[in-house]
Amino acid sequence: MSGELAIALTAALILLAVAAVVLAVRTRRVVATPTERAVHAALHTASLAARALRRGLTSDSARTAAPFLRDLTGSDALAVFGGDSQLLARDPDDDWDDDLVEACERAARQSISGERRVMTHARTSVVVGQPMVNEAGDMLGVLVIVTTRSPGPGTLGAVGEVARYAASQIELAELDASRARLDRAEVLALRAQISPHFIYNALNTIASFVRTDPDRARELILEFADFTRYSFRAAGQFTTLADELRNIDRYLTLERARFGTALKVTLRVAPEVLNVVVPFLALQPLVENAVRHGFAGRGSGSIELIARDEGSDCVITVEDDGVGMDPDALRAGPGDALSDSAADNERAGAHVGLTNVDHRLRAAFGNDYGLVVETAIGAGTKVVMRVPKFRSGVRASGGGFG
Repeated sequence: MSGELAIALTAALILLAVAAVVLAVRTRRVVATPTERAVHAALHTASLAARALRRGLTSDSARTAAPFLRDLTGSDALAVFGGDSQLLARDPDDDWDDDLVEACERAARQSISGERRVMTHARTSVVVGQPMVNEAGDMLGVLVIVTTRSPGPGTLGAVGEVARYAASQIELAELDASRARLDRAEVLALRAQISPHFIYNALNTIASFVRTDPDRARELILEFADFTRYSFRAAGQFTTLADELRNIDRYLTLERARFGTALKVTLRVAPEVLNVVVPFLALQPLVENAVRHGFAGRGSGSIELIARDEGSDCVITVEDDGVGMDPDALRAGPGDALSDSAADNERAGAHVGLTNVDHRLRAAFGNDYGLVVETAIGAGTKVVMRVPKFRSGVRASGGGFG
C-alpha cells in the first residue's frame, strides 16, 4: 500500500513540474523579445502620462506627466511650458542652473510660433523646443527637452510624436470640460423649464389647505421642499431612475392635491430597472408636459408612466390622453412655434424641454437612444425614452443641495 502511495506521489510531482514548465514557457511568451518588451514599456509609460494630461494642462498635471514624457523622448531633462510660454514643470526637478533654465525658456518662447527650435547650450547640451498643437492648429503648450547627445532625425521625430500625443490628450481633456459645461448649461435650461405656473399653483394649493386641513398642508409643504431641493441640487450629469421617480412622485402628489380625482395617474415600474442610470432631470419635462397638455382646456385627464426591462435596455413611456400636439409643429422646432398666444408659447416651451432631453440622451448613449414622440391633435401624446441598462463610464453621481 505504501508503494502505491509513493508511486502516486511521484506521479503528482511530475505533473506539477510539467505544469510549472508549461506555465513558465507561456509566461515568457507574453513578452518574449526585447522589441516587444520595449513596446510594452513605452505603451505603459504613455498611458501614465495620458492619465495626468487628461486632467488638462496645469502645473499639477504637467508635474505628474513630466517624468513619463522624459522617458518617452529619451532625453536627459525635460520641461513643460503652457501656451503662454509659462514654465509649468520640469524633470528632474533639481540640478537646473540658471543658464539652462533661461535657454529652455528662450526655446519655449521661440517655439510658440508653431515651429520646432533646436539650440546648442554651453557646448555640451542641445535644447529642443517642440510645440504642442491641437488638430485645429491652436497652440496648447511647448515641450522642451535637454540632451547631451546630438539629436538626429530619429530623436527629433520621436520628440515631435510625443508632443503630438501629449497635445491630443490635453485636447481630449478640454473636450471633456466643454461637454461638462454644456451638460451643466442644459440642466440649468431644464430647471428654467420647470413651469413657474406649477410653483405658483402648488403654493396656492398648499395655502388652501392651511385652514381646512393643516396636517395635509404640512405634508404638501414637505413634498414641495423635497421636490425643489432635488430639482435645484448641485448634481452630477447622471442619477438613478429610482431617484428620478421619487421626484416625479413628489411632483404628482402636488398636482393631485390641486386637481383631486380629475387627475388619474398610473405608474408601472419593473423593480429590476430602478438602478438604471439616466440623465439628471430627464423625466421631469416628460411628465410635466403630459400634465400640462393632458389638462389643457379640459380639466381632467389621465397619465400613465411605464418603465420596463427590454433585454439590454430600459424603456420608459410617458403617455397622456390630452389634446395632443401638431406633429409638423413638433418637427419644425421651438422657434417656429412661438407666437403671441400663451398656449402656443407653452407648447414651444414643452418642445424645448423634450429637445433638451433628446440631445442629452444621444450625447450620453449614442444616436440609437433618445426620445420618440407619438402625437396628433386630439389624440394625446406618448413619449418613449430608451436608455441602456449598463454603459461603461456612465455612473450616477450624488450632489449636495445648492
